[in-house]
Amino acid sequence: MASHEKYPMLAEGYAKLAADLKRLREERPKIVDAIEEARAHGDLSENAEYHAAKERQGQVEATIGDIEDKIGRAQIIDPATLSGNKIVFGATVTLLDEDDRPIKYQLVGETEADANAGRISYNSPLGRALIGREVDDEVELTVPSGDKYYQVQKIEFI
Repeated sequence: MASHEKYPMLAEGYAKLAADLKRLREERPKIVDAIEEARAHGDLSENAEYHAAKERQGQVEATIGDIEDKIGRAQIIDPATLSGNKIVFGATVTLLDEDDRPIKYQLVGETEADANAGRISYNSPLGRALIGREVDDEVELTVPSGDKYYQVQKIEFI
């Protein structure tokens, strides 16, 4: 899935990816040692430790490749340097739901998203619906649990 598209993220998301990459690279020699140790036990066809270590090696290598791709395409965005009256990546928006309750979200990269912490991916259904909107715009969204309606109350770049 090699793409040349930029991969927007906040600086803290980049730092987390870099830390994950470092941790996985440090795990590589341990996996090789586990494979060698399991190989020394003899018959590989019935060697669960060997197969588990080989499977872990495949997972680690795939994850390393994925993280290296994301880091290579990273476009680090600092919300504090942004301004304007439209919702863009990095913006923190306050929405009013159907019951006029305020909900606050920041639009972040896919690897940084955590809805419980008020961080949604710009690529999520709500994130895509919010991009380009302005204060007082109404947003209608169909999700598995039904239709949702929001009104944009405030846009901040913090």
